[in-house]
Amino acid sequence: MKEVVLSEVELERICVLEQVRKRLINGKEASQQLGISSRQVRRLLRRLESGGAEGIKRKPSGGNRAFAVSFKTEVVSAVKRTYPDFGPTFAAEKLEEREGLKVNRETLRQWMIEAEIWKGRKRRQHRIHQSRERRPRFGELIQIDGSHHDWFEGRAPKCCLYVFIDDATSRIVAMRFEASETTAGYFRCLDAHLTAYGRPVAYYSDRHSIFITTRPNSETGRFDNTQLHRALCDLGIELICAYSPQAKGRVERSNGVFQDRLIKEMRLLGISSIEGGNAYLPQFIEKHNKRFAVEALQPQDAHRPLHHSREKLLIILSEQASRRISKNLEVSHNRIIYKIQHSGAGYRLQGAEVLVCECFDGSVTLIHKGQALPYLTMNPASRGPILADRKAIDAVFNKILQTPPANTLPTIPQPQPSLA
Repeated sequence: MKEVVLSEVELERICVLEQVRKRLINGKEASQQLGISSRQVRRLLRRLESGGAEGIKRKPSGGNRAFAVSFKTEVVSAVKRTYPDFGPTFAAEKLEEREGLKVNRETLRQWMIEAEIWKGRKRRQHRIHQSRERRPRFGELIQIDGSHHDWFEGRAPKCCLYVFIDDATSRIVAMRFEASETTAGYFRCLDAHLTAYGRPVAYYSDRHSIFITTRPNSETGRFDNTQLHRALCDLGIELICAYSPQAKGRVERSNGVFQDRLIKEMRLLGISSIEGGNAYLPQFIEKHNKRFAVEALQPQDAHRPLHHSREKLLIILSEQASRRISKNLEVSHNRIIYKIQHSGAGYRLQGAEVLVCECFDGSVTLIHKGQALPYLTMNPASRGPILADRKAIDAVFNKILQTPPANTLPTIPQPQPSLA
């Protein structure tokens, strides 16, 4: 006689069904005890009477709904050919989108593990960081960060992806590739966000020196505002700096998603430059927001109108430095001499204070008492050391390698021997 091994659930079902057969309880009471419908109770009774305990045993998976072997082979071959390093979820999306092969991500996960394409990952032990409630309105808090990575997988130099994500909805509001993480790069992203949505209540960043001053002023002993913090103060926007990456985990986790999905999307499209990546980002942002963004708790938009003119906004989003005008009406800044053009003698400008504003688009404006001064520029022959922090050193060094030395001597052709 064949031995039948039953689970606890199946044994419980047999006990309850036997009570129904002996008329100790009715079908409705049995359905309540087993958590199934009355129709299912009657179906199980028929299977118990016809097949005994073996009739109650659950049938193994892989019945009529199982995929054909040829379909499984086709899917696994497509993954090996085009998506070998994709995760099961992303691979399932791309198979349906590009190949027309629709398969559940969990089914695909098992197939990839079986074919040794994917390995199950063990959960790592992390320090516990309890979740913070999302802000209730879109535009109240924007988490910002720069992610340094080999975004083009060797097809272009390593670069930095600037990411601005709304805390309430996880919606990307701005994103841009730059050679390195700089104040000008953040100004460009700020300009895109402010122009598209208006002024948020606050930005949430890390404690990089772009956002917060780490050393006091040697003359005053006070901590001066950074260029970016000063610009946000002029716009009436708060800047909040986190003490740990986990505090702004929404943008940090999104960076991990981008390092998986965005890289592979650009690989499939053959994008191999910062310019090409920036041209593709609007399409990626639209697709990402549709897939991952959520609804805010409150429908109101917390962004405030941007009342500044374009010219005024460019001045605010600039790196500013105060200089004194010399007796010959010249100002020196960043190894460049600005010769102020004045219709008269210009005596009143001698020794006056002027604000040098270097905008992120490369333009420079000299401001004196709220008015822009016309000027001509002159580059002196000598220059000082190049300034760069640890996050920008790679981009600066790559530029040095690509720039030919200034003192390279011309090649003198050697005389050719006479053939006569």
